[in-house]
This record gives sequence, structure tokens and C-alpha cells, in this order.
Amino acid sequence: MGWLEVIGWMGSALIVISLAQARVLRFRVLNLLGALLATGYNGWLSIWPFVAMNAVIAAIDAYWLVRLLRERHDADTYQVVELAANDRYLRYVMRLHLTDIRTFQPGVTWDPQAPGRSAFLVLRRDQTVGVVIVRDAGSGIGQVEIDYVTPQFRDFTPGEFVYRHGGVLAGCGFHRVVAPTDMPSAATYYPRVGFRREDGRWVREVAPATQPSTRG
Repeated sequence: MGWLEVIGWMGSALIVISLAQARVLRFRVLNLLGALLATGYNGWLSIWPFVAMNAVIAAIDAYWLVRLLRERHDADTYQVVELAANDRYLRYVMRLHLTDIRTFQPGVTWDPQAPGRSAFLVLRRDQTVGVVIVRDAGSGIGQVEIDYVTPQFRDFTPGEFVYRHGGVLAGCGFHRVVAPTDMPSAATYYPRVGFRREDGRWVREVAPATQPSTRG
């Protein structure tokens, strides 16, 4: 097999693998790489209809990659909606994703009737991409019980909009939040959203409220 065939097979493989990805960012990256290789391969062989098709696919992927990366920290794109812990839509989201949540936080429990819980949905426009549930531990301290991102947006950190933007936690009376240490990705995730290690825990001071939360 010559080097040209290797490039052609690599391009095809990347496109096929990209279609199996649940994560939107990973899909776009792999699909873009596959389309670029396929464009070069077909261009070398002068198969112009496939050159045009793959070039257009690459351009579309590039457009969405730029947009996704530009909007990943945009508070106008991502909104936080505060819900009652027993809200019907929140119960549906939790029932739908609880098994997946437990792959990241084994043994986690969720009782919609438990008192002292504040629940937040993170929306990307009209799409639910994250859930954060915080328990009132007293003295203005909130204990993060669940911080979950849906598979499609797992390359992003939508929980940051609960911790960093809008003052929703301050609006609930918290001045500090404490996060669990048993989440496998805690050491990489929590520093990205402003937490620090303190006495064996992940802690973050709560920014003052700047606007009222959107309550469901």
C-alpha cells in the first residue's frame, strides 16, 4: 500500500470515527481532519466532485469549531435557570441521566423531596447541557452534590456559569461552595471553574450577585 492510499484510508477512517462521537467538539475536530485528508487525496487523483464535497464539509466543520470555541465562555449563549428541587422538568432530566451521572460520581443519590437543595440547569439557548445541585450546609456554605454535563458538551465546562456568572449562588445566600473530591476528573475540572484545594477539599468563594437568577 502506497502513502497516497494510506492518506485516503486515514481520511475515510476519521470521518467514520467522527460519526460515532457523542461529543460535539470531538465530532467536529475528527470530521474536519478526515475531510481535509479526503480533499487532498481526491485532489491528487483529480476526482473533483469529491474534492468539492469534502472541501465544503471541511469549511462547515471549521465554521462550527470556531463558533463553538468562541461561545464556550459566552454568558449570552449559556444561561442558568434556577429550579425547585422537585420541579417536574428537573426530575425528568435527572431520571434520564442518573445512570450516566453515577459513572462520574459513583454512589450519588438524588431525592427531589430532600430539603435545602438549590438546583440549576445550564442551557445553551434552548438545549439543556448541564445540571448543578447544591445542598445548604449552613453558615453560607453550599455543598455541591451533583455537577453534570451531558455527553454532547462534555468537552466544555457549562458548570462555570453557575459558579462564575450571574451571582445565582449568592442569590441563594451562599458565600462559599465546596465540591466533592471523589469525581475522577476533579483535579482537572474544578481548577478550570475557579476552585482551589483547601484542607483536602475543593472550595470556591462565591461572587456577589450581579443580576437575579431565572427561576423556573
